[in-house]
Amino acid sequence: MSSHEDALDAVAGCLAEAQRVLFITGAGISADSGLPTYRGIGGLYHERLTEDGLSIEQALSGQMMAARPALTWKYLAEIEASCRGARPNVAHDIIAALERERGGVWVLTQNVDGFHRLAGSRNLIEIHGNLHRLRCTECPHARSLPDFEGMQIPPACPVCGGVMRPDVVLFGEALPTGAVQRLEALVMHGLDLVVSIGTTSAFPYIAGPVVHAWRMGVPTVEINPGDTEVSAIVTHRLRMRAAEALPELWRRMRPCEPAEG
Repeated sequence: MSSHEDALDAVAGCLAEAQRVLFITGAGISADSGLPTYRGIGGLYHERLTEDGLSIEQALSGQMMAARPALTWKYLAEIEASCRGARPNVAHDIIAALERERGGVWVLTQNVDGFHRLAGSRNLIEIHGNLHRLRCTECPHARSLPDFEGMQIPPACPVCGGVMRPDVVLFGEALPTGAVQRLEALVMHGLDLVVSIGTTSAFPYIAGPVVHAWRMGVPTVEINPGDTEVSAIVTHRLRMRAAEALPELWRRMRPCEPAEG
């Protein structure tokens, strides 16, 4: 048996035994649904400025949203349009299925596409928010919508006339306090397994649970074709895409059942 097969069997064994599991997901899991990453290789703005002569980080900053909301909304709408029609993939589905089996499965995601929620995950920390939830910048009004098609850009609040914005963390903004507190409580309560999928783990709050697990002797897994900030410390590495790895793991956990999706 190859070392690759051994690693898959080992990770499947960890997943089968663990009751409290944290999946940490990034753009790589949604790339398997056909979503472009806006900065990464092949992304919408890879190594180029926007047509307004700004970096995408400048255009999608909290400061720009406050000063020139129409400009920020222009690029938010462009990103949303490029993703419209995409759906959760088998990796999202399998993570949600594992949560249905045991209530101790959680997801910490950097993605704002809402795919984990659509797939059925409920123990969910959307640390960067959700692109399809809008909130007013002037009053408490908020709403959710499936896409931005036909929407006035920038949208006006139907209650007070103020500018609506997606409930996401723009560049330069603080993380949502409630999400950070839920993550801290989850990690402090103790985990049996931490699985990092499709993220470079460049942010400290994304790498943090993996590092904490490593220090506590808790098994860790990375599913990513490339090297990341946590590759050197994880217990098991699968150099695979999410939509390749999760069905393989599911099959090994349940040899007589078909994969989700």
